[in-house]
Amino acid sequence: MNKKFHLFLIFFLLCTAILAFTSCHRIHPEEDSKVSFSTNLVQFDTVFTTVGSATQNFRVYNPYNYDIKLDVYLAGGDHSQFSINVDGVAGTSFKDVEIPAKDSIFVHVKVNVNPNDQSQPFVVTDSVVFLHGNTMQDVDLMAYGQNAHFIVADQGSSLRYKIIAHEHETVHWTNDLPYVIYGGYAAVDSLGTLIIDPGTTIYFHNGAGLWIYRYGNIQAVGTQEQPITFRGDKLNSWFDTDYAQWDRIWINESNIDNHFENVEITNAFIGLQVESLSEYLNGKTILKNCVVHNTYNSGLLARATNIRAENCQFSNNGSCGAELHIGNYDFRHVTIANYFHQSGRKNPALYAATNYTDGVYQYVGPLAASFTNCIVYGSIENEIGLSLNDDQEHNLLFENCLVRCEQALDCFTNCIRNQNPKFNANSDQDYGLQEGSPAIDAGKTGLGITTDITGAPRDDRPDIGAFEFGSSLRRRLSLR
Repeated sequence: MNKKFHLFLIFFLLCTAILAFTSCHRIHPEEDSKVSFSTNLVQFDTVFTTVGSATQNFRVYNPYNYDIKLDVYLAGGDHSQFSINVDGVAGTSFKDVEIPAKDSIFVHVKVNVNPNDQSQPFVVTDSVVFLHGNTMQDVDLMAYGQNAHFIVADQGSSLRYKIIAHEHETVHWTNDLPYVIYGGYAAVDSLGTLIIDPGTTIYFHNGAGLWIYRYGNIQAVGTQEQPITFRGDKLNSWFDTDYAQWDRIWINESNIDNHFENVEITNAFIGLQVESLSEYLNGKTILKNCVVHNTYNSGLLARATNIRAENCQFSNNGSCGAELHIGNYDFRHVTIANYFHQSGRKNPALYAATNYTDGVYQYVGPLAASFTNCIVYGSIENEIGLSLNDDQEHNLLFENCLVRCEQALDCFTNCIRNQNPKFNANSDQDYGLQEGSPAIDAGKTGLGITTDITGAPRDDRPDIGAFEFGSSLRRRLSLR
């Protein structure tokens, strides 16, 4: 053997030894490679028992230049109240889930909470465990469960409903648990009555609503400390701007007054629809200290009916805040503020007409509407719209109001036109008044309304709108 061959052989043996040594000590990817997660906690807001949640997801990342395989499972196994879908496959346990180099997979999570005997929300937990070699990692899962009274529509075809108060029956909803309405309308039949206690919350699933049928009656009277809330059942915060979570509260004609006091109606297609089906009766719908906001269409839609509203707020509505067709309407210390920005709103905050159509027939009739100490303002140039038939009697009066309107109408008396009301915060729907607002001390006296929408006292020089200067509803509203 020549010298060069000896040197080559020595070099080869040395390299082989080095490779053998390093291979004996190299940590294989499957033994210790940690993945990363888009979040370490998947948290659900309150989920009603027996009703599944919306789906959430997180991503699992492989940061390395080589493929890795994981075992994935729910810690609670088949008894877990959570369910998962890993990279498109549902189950509770998964073997050899591969994540290519520098890639990721999705894990989707839902929860279905089992009922118990608790009246207050309770916590449900679990975790998704990831095993790769000698390494164990997990992502925590947490949800708040809530027992409820469930009302599921069981009659009708195109219009589904469940009768909750039959003829001559009075039903009392207490605040021990929330009410959840599914599959259609909860209906109060003719001559039935629904009484709702202070502090009660009524949740509606997609397309659901509350229907007070002809000659039926509703008494929803909350307090400042315990308001009554009507809202959608999607409770995760990212649904806050879903302004059509449920359908509406629908009230038909009656000789008995309906009452809503210290009530919030939010995230419906239409907040409150009051209309006559076949005859015009004397019963009124009385709204006091109410907030109707975050609606995809109008906040209040009224047709051939009687409404009295005092210390109310209609705001953030995709169409009108208040849409009034035919009938008698008396609004005092009402704030109609529309800065809806989710779509290009074209309809005014307030619309009044001596006509309407139900899609099939055209109706015309007399209109009497008075607005005293009210604010009608918003983001478009003309926030008052009128459609008045010459052959129909109409009597409109705006007295001591602050309005955004292109023209000075004949029905304006002592009104402030096109001056910024200086609300606290339009984006937060905080329509209390800032210092220097032209609405301060500009209201008509002698109305007998001694407090504002928050219960704050009004002085002998009342402010225009639902709020006296210095008061705010921000802390009470359930949704922004």
